[in-house]
Amino acid sequence: MKRGNQSSVSEFILLGLPILPEEQGMFYALFLTMYLTTVLGNLLIILFIRLDSHLHTPMYFFLSHLAFTDISFSSVTAPKMLMNMLTHSKSISYAGCISQVYFFLLFGDLDSFLLTSMVYDRYVAICHPLHYPRIMTQSLCLLLLIMSWVLSCASALVHTLLLAHLSFYGDNTLPHFFCDLSALLKLSSSDTTMNDLVILTVGVVVITVPFICILVSYSHIGATILRTPSIKGICKALSTCGSHLSVVALYYGAIIGLYFIPSSNNINDKDVIVSVLYTLVTPMLNPFIYSLRNQDMKGALGNILSRGSFSR
Repeated sequence: MKRGNQSSVSEFILLGLPILPEEQGMFYALFLTMYLTTVLGNLLIILFIRLDSHLHTPMYFFLSHLAFTDISFSSVTAPKMLMNMLTHSKSISYAGCISQVYFFLLFGDLDSFLLTSMVYDRYVAICHPLHYPRIMTQSLCLLLLIMSWVLSCASALVHTLLLAHLSFYGDNTLPHFFCDLSALLKLSSSDTTMNDLVILTVGVVVITVPFICILVSYSHIGATILRTPSIKGICKALSTCGSHLSVVALYYGAIIGLYFIPSSNNINDKDVIVSVLYTLVTPMLNPFIYSLRNQDMKGALGNILSRGSFSR
């Protein structure tokens, strides 16, 4: 509900997706299926990596954490959206909204850092194969993971603390299906200059720098592959990078479409639809990309099924 101009809001109204009322049931079933597929698919990846000793390598170490991050990332927004669609309720408490912003930024940034760590692993494996065991040690993998978590937590915390200091009077309607940071800043009655400056600065650290590192790494990988005289070697290198490159394209493609393609000053349907892409579609597709394009994952599935059949 909307508050008077003299009182701070205690809740926000999420207008949700731009779909017709008669289509709510169909889209609810679709998004529920997508969310359950995301959770199940990524849990299976974690299980396969955990149970198959052949997958206890740096590449699959990062992949298992990426799968966990994808589950968490979707779980920040999807359950609340599905609950609102089912109950036809559109409200979210102020504390719930701030918490949603924090965890959304945390797991979104963590995705970026994990993808960067994975491409570094592929860079060392292809460009410096003889030194790979010495460089990609367990200690380095743990260090990269800890750094990813620390930077992601710090980034999300800075944005959330600045957001919590803003005032919201009067209109409390968000034209979105979750508490999006940019939508909240436009709704605030306070000066958001500092928030915008931090978004720009921190965005360079958590999005732009990792993206540049990925591009540079793949340029070196591409140059190394082109120097490989063996067709078999080229195919092997492409197969190890193809899955990761597909996920990177989905992740950063959605971000570029949402934040770098100019749009009107207000939140519009394009922003909401693209948000669905990177909060629901991308985490759902990641398990399929890594499973269908990866012989090791298929082998792990075969091994687990074989153990199950022999144990009977």
